[in-house]
Amino acid sequence: MIHPGHRGGIVVFATIVCALALSIMPMPDALVAWRPEWATMTVIYWCMATPLRVGVAISWITGLMLDALRSGLLGQQALALALIGFIALKLHRRIRVFPLWQQSGTVFILIMLQQFLQIWIDGFSGHTEPMSRYLLPTISSALLWPVVFTTLRYLRRRLHVH
Repeated sequence: MIHPGHRGGIVVFATIVCALALSIMPMPDALVAWRPEWATMTVIYWCMATPLRVGVAISWITGLMLDALRSGLLGQQALALALIGFIALKLHRRIRVFPLWQQSGTVFILIMLQQFLQIWIDGFSGHTEPMSRYLLPTISSALLWPVVFTTLRYLRRRLHVH
């Protein structure tokens, strides 16, 4: 039998892998610009729900994997996700008591911060994108947050992840 503490790590790892897969999954051309930040939302959830298990290091590793999968500048997503993970950890007690619509607003702000970091790093590297490339995923992520939150909370409760 698997000890519940070990199973929790497997569940967190599996949900992060699923989020990474969703981040690179092919989409119709009309929807690519709206691709939600699945990995960021997953990191935010786990930092809020299990702050002793998931923190800045897991956020950073998830960002490195996302950099490798998207063939981007190595460390760009890692830096952004580490910062988002840090903020989510510092505010996890406050965010957890918010109703879902306020949590969506918080997720919007956190992902917008992530996008601003990407704009800044892209600017230094000479790579520019239209502003919609950064804004549309932020909007779609905030709109999908209630679904992501309830799904991950169901898994966490069902599989007794603490």
